[in-house]
Amino acid sequence: MKIDLSDIISSEDKEMSKQAVIELKAFHSRLGQFPIVKHAPFELTFTNENNKRLLIRGETEVTIAIPCDRCLTEVDRVFPIRIEKQLNLCDDETDWDMVESNYMTGTKLDVDQLIFGEILVSWPMKVLCREDCQGICKRCGANLNLTECQCQKTEPDPRMAAIQDIFNQFKEV
Repeated sequence: MKIDLSDIISSEDKEMSKQAVIELKAFHSRLGQFPIVKHAPFELTFTNENNKRLLIRGETEVTIAIPCDRCLTEVDRVFPIRIEKQLNLCDDETDWDMVESNYMTGTKLDVDQLIFGEILVSWPMKVLCREDCQGICKRCGANLNLTECQCQKTEPDPRMAAIQDIFNQFKEV
C-alpha cells in the first residue's frame, strides 16, 4: 500500500494518523520465500515539525512461517514492528535518508517496503522449533523429534577413513 504524504509535507505542524493495510503475502529474500501467516493493521502517525522534519511512527505485528534450521518443521515467528523514522524537509540540506530509502518515492510512502526493511533487519540468525530439537537423520531423512530411525548411530571419524580402509583390506575371516 502506498500513502500520499503531500498534504502533511506541505502543511506546517500538521499531524495525521492513518491505518494501512499490509499487502505483503510472503517475505522474499536471498534465503527463500516465507509465507506471512498473520498480520495486524499498521497504525501510522505522521507529524510535520515546523516544516523541518517529518516524523513517521508506526506499530504492527507480523507472523511469518519459517522452517526450523534442524528439522525443517514450520515455525510461526512473530515480528513486532515499531517504526520511528525522521525525514528532513529543509530545502537547504539534502536528506540522505529520503534519497537512499527504498520506501519513499517523492511524497509517496510504500508501507510494504517499509515493513520489508524492518523484518529484514530483525530476521533471526537461527530458528528452532524447540530448544532440544533433534533434527533429521543424515541417512534416511526421518524427523528425529517424531520417530527413531534404525540407521547406524555412530559414524567413524572421516580423518580415520584411510586407516579403516587398511583394516578392511587385511581383515581375516
